[in-house]
Amino acid sequence: MTQVHVYAAAGFEEVELVTTVDILRRAEIETLLVSLNEDLAVTGSHQMTLQVDLTFAEAAVETPTLIVLPGGPGANVMLQHAPLQQRLREQIAASRPVAAICAAPKVLAKAGLLQGKKATCFPGFESLLAEAGAIVSPYNVVSDGLITTSRGAGTAALFALELVRLLGKDNAAHQVGRAMLYL
Repeated sequence: MTQVHVYAAAGFEEVELVTTVDILRRAEIETLLVSLNEDLAVTGSHQMTLQVDLTFAEAAVETPTLIVLPGGPGANVMLQHAPLQQRLREQIAASRPVAAICAAPKVLAKAGLLQGKKATCFPGFESLLAEAGAIVSPYNVVSDGLITTSRGAGTAALFALELVRLLGKDNAAHQVGRAMLYL
């Protein structure tokens, strides 16, 4: 069964998180929000508070098909969360994909997952990715093997539709994209 975990750290970018979760759920992909701590309510960068489904500890017993990291200032919280870095490395080691948007690709960089991989990010973070060995791309959404990255809030829908496609639901990606007037 396909299951996606979307991590919500304090200061997450609301558009990136909500758009991604919404599109994945419209495609009928089980998508759960995960807090980085034990709080089930997490507040984003524009003071929107969301109720998440799982704590970080609860998510550890699950085996998600995909882990997604939204950006915004919350990416700095994720950057300092060593257990998340380890979880991301374990995900890749198990040949399961990870995805990050906006500033969050720097979390993948810190985890050592971008060496030799094509990746994109919010403008201004390119040097952090390059220092980690990434091949920085100017494209809005970039998939390279098990890693998918995107640039920011304005590319969130394209990012989410790419994730639906990568999860083997091409038809659903097309239907959802058309219904939402993205395609």
